[in-house]
Amino acid sequence: MSTTTDKNSMHRVVIVGAGPAGVRAAESLVAAGIVPVVIDEAPRAGGQIYRQPPADAGFARSKRTLYGMEAGKADAVHSTMTGLLSKLDYRPDTLVWGCGAAQLDTLRAGRQRTVPYSHLLIATGATDRVLPFPGWTLPGVYTLGAAQIALKSQGCAIGRRVVFAGTGPLLYLVAYQYAKAGAQVEAVLDTNPFSRQFAATPRLLRQPSTFAKGMYYVGWLAAHGVRIERGVTLVRATGDKAVQAMTYRDGDQERTIPCDAVGFGYGLRSETQLADLAGCRFRFDTLNRAWLPERDPAGRSSVPGVYLAGDGAGIAGADAAELAGRRVALAMLEDLGHRAGNADVQAQAAKLDRQLANIAEFRIGLEQAFALPSDCTSQWPDDMTVCRCEEIDAGTLRRCIRAGQASEINRLKALTRVGMGRCQGRMCGAAAAELLSAETGKPIADVGRLRGQAPIKPVPLSISMDGAEAADHLAAIPEHARDD
Repeated sequence: MSTTTDKNSMHRVVIVGAGPAGVRAAESLVAAGIVPVVIDEAPRAGGQIYRQPPADAGFARSKRTLYGMEAGKADAVHSTMTGLLSKLDYRPDTLVWGCGAAQLDTLRAGRQRTVPYSHLLIATGATDRVLPFPGWTLPGVYTLGAAQIALKSQGCAIGRRVVFAGTGPLLYLVAYQYAKAGAQVEAVLDTNPFSRQFAATPRLLRQPSTFAKGMYYVGWLAAHGVRIERGVTLVRATGDKAVQAMTYRDGDQERTIPCDAVGFGYGLRSETQLADLAGCRFRFDTLNRAWLPERDPAGRSSVPGVYLAGDGAGIAGADAAELAGRRVALAMLEDLGHRAGNADVQAQAAKLDRQLANIAEFRIGLEQAFALPSDCTSQWPDDMTVCRCEEIDAGTLRRCIRAGQASEINRLKALTRVGMGRCQGRMCGAAAAELLSAETGKPIADVGRLRGQAPIKPVPLSISMDGAEAADHLAAIPEHARDD
């Protein structure tokens, strides 16, 4: 008869990502007697949404100050992970840069390690969705996510007089966080009109508390004198050695706001490169306007033994990520033969499915309220940088496309090097695809997707591993988890 220890010796469960999805999955697996390996690129658990300052940050800010109304949820995730540390193999500050043949390639402190797995949960979260505008490469221009990281992780603002621009719920949240922290927020420039946001209200009310928080952020900003402009077009950021002003168009009139920093973004995009390297099948998701790895309602991918949860599988937010992490854990346990057919487990799964379906309806409302600007590429001058890693401008891409040399995104990449730089298309991929779609007249789904390549993030050529480091790591983990 098999025991839990027997199953642990036969299987190696690995979770990539210690955000809300990864932490809740680990919690459920540990409760069932599984000892997962949890790998996270950050030094402390929480993900981007509940990012913690470094342990030796040199400053102290309360969770209420850092996370506002989400402080309780952030503390719950952090506390859960703290309570799990002695029951799992936790590897923070570790980059997963490759995946293949049921093993992960990781890097920590310059040392390479290969981590085998039998069951893998990819919970890699999301990054900013970037659409460029003239001047976006000036010093002082940041993505919304970067602005938030500076505030949460380093306790500093990106500038003294900040303009926030783009669209999406994060736009108002970060502006609110900055204003509460004492920064002077000069304006919030939303590219979507209020009428679009109002029309989405019925779906947004599927999550009344979340909707109310969003309304509170907007109302608080307005009550504290922060200028909010909706339905605008971002024209350019200007400055000599750094950004000094942001110009936008409201109808036919251009307006300029002096500032020393700009934070911008158009919602989020899922981090899918690891799922690509793992061999997952992809489909174009019209809601996210992006290619996403396929998964069933429980989080199983098209590859047996590989699972997906959280924003890395489709943008849905932190609450959905926690639910999805628990749901994937139930699927893993079922596939591992733990508590299969248990009525209580089935009831838990059904409840989670209902909660996730409700959030999915809310998510449709968000995409309706904060859609990408239509025909944005027509506003891009030829000399505007699209790919800053390789310094490729819009004109270079247009000439290649108009010459009939490229009608698919990977062909455009091969001919121009767009997406070949350090960011691997994270910053320029969406913009290049939008431009290719506009120039060819093809739907965005028909221009293809950038294929993931290892390493998915830059690694030094000098990566190595010695026996002493391996022995030290082995001694630090629970005995029954030592199988590599």
